Order: sequence, then C-alpha cells, then structure tokens
Amino acid sequence: MRRLNDTLTRLAALRGRLDAHAPASVDRLRDLTGFGSTYPERFAGGAIIAGLPYGTANSVPEAFDRMRAHGGPAPDRLTDLVTSASTHDGPWPRISVWHGDNDKTVSAANAALIVAQWRTLHGAVEAPGRIVSGHTRRVWHNADGREVIEAFEIVGLGHGTPLSTAGPDACGVPGPYMLEAGTSSTRHIADFWGLLDLTAATRSADAPPVSDAHRVESAQPVAARSHQSAPDRTEAFAAGSIGATIENALRAAGLMR
Repeated sequence: MRRLNDTLTRLAALRGRLDAHAPASVDRLRDLTGFGSTYPERFAGGAIIAGLPYGTANSVPEAFDRMRAHGGPAPDRLTDLVTSASTHDGPWPRISVWHGDNDKTVSAANAALIVAQWRTLHGAVEAPGRIVSGHTRRVWHNADGREVIEAFEIVGLGHGTPLSTAGPDACGVPGPYMLEAGTSSTRHIADFWGLLDLTAATRSADAPPVSDAHRVESAQPVAARSHQSAPDRTEAFAAGSIGATIENALRAAGLMR
C-alpha cells in the first residue's frame, strides 16, 4: 500500500508537470486502467480510451492478439479477471469507455468486451442512449438508477484520445494520439464522474435518445468472493517530449521498465 501511495503521489506530481506543457496531455494517464481493477477501493471512477479489457493479455504476443480482438477469455469469464485481482467486493468504480470506430490499432470490438467485464460487477442494465455531438453514447444503470457505465463510439476516429479544440468549450491541443473529434472526452468524463456540470446548452443540443429496443438484461452485482493515424512513436516519445516525461515518471514509479 505504501508503494501505491508513493506511486499516486508521483502521478499527481506528473499531472502538474504535464499541465504546464498541455492540459489535454493528462489524458494519456488513463492508460493506467489496471489501477481501477487492482485497487477498486481507491478509485471512484475510471476511463478506458481505445483500450483492452483488464487482464486479458499476459504477454506481448497475447496483447497484439487482443488488440485485434482475437482470442481471449470467454465473455462470461471477463468479470472474474477483475474480482480475482483484489479482495474487494464493491462498490465498484464508475467506468467511461471511449473508442473510435476507425481505430486500426486496437479493434473497437474491445469496447463491448470492456462493458461486458464491468456490467456484471455493477449489476447494470442498459438504458436509452443518446447522440452526443454526433457520436453514440450508451449508458448502463445500476439497481438505484445511477449511471455506472457509459460507452462512446466516436465516428471516424482512429487510435487516440478524442479532443474538441474549437469553440467555447475547447480543451486540449492535437498531437500524437490526441485527435480532433469535435467532442472532448476530458470534459465528458469529468461530467460523468460528477466533477464537471456540462452546460444545459450542450445537453439541449444533443439529439433525442437512441432506441432502447435492444436493452441488455439486468445482471446480479458481484458479491464477496467465496479520425487519423497517430504519428510514429519515435517522434511522439522523442527526448524532452511529453511522451518521454510520462515514460520517465512511470519508470520512476516502478510501473514501466
């Protein structure tokens, strides 16, 4: 636990350093999705952008297979990977899932697998979704009617974090894996976590709800345990770049070799 606290302190310090470079660059830290699964008691929410379900790859070859949505555990085994990662038995973090439908690096099919992994944990049922800034937002409620999972499918987006860099709510600067999408994942995730109240004007501009004809059946909560391609990586992580800063911080925290 002490090492975790030290790590979180380092990441908080890293956030400050990144904010000095470009506020939206902190979105890269969301790749640390394992924290929400391994230490669910420490996190009230998590966001997974262009990622994989927790625990489905244990080697580099497996990771490449999962990125293409090949192989992996059966859907009904995905939740077990999270429950076996700690002794925690709830409550579970709220999860925001984002994926571009034109992602050629990590198959968008992984978004549905991530939702399946967390839906059973929350005992969540799908509710009517909405079209937000031209993109489909699906939501799942728990037994109390609270939104506990959301999933955005970003039309035409490649592999990266969705940004909105124009208008009064602009946030972030386009760069490697930070892609203009006309909608800000940062703002929407903060809103979903209850950290930001998006304006009524933004909400009223959204299209009517998506049909819920295919609502998912409710599951029981888990009980106690019995738009563009990203530039070359060498350019993205050149010495002195934001990418290099992140990698150095993760190595110092013992999270990367």
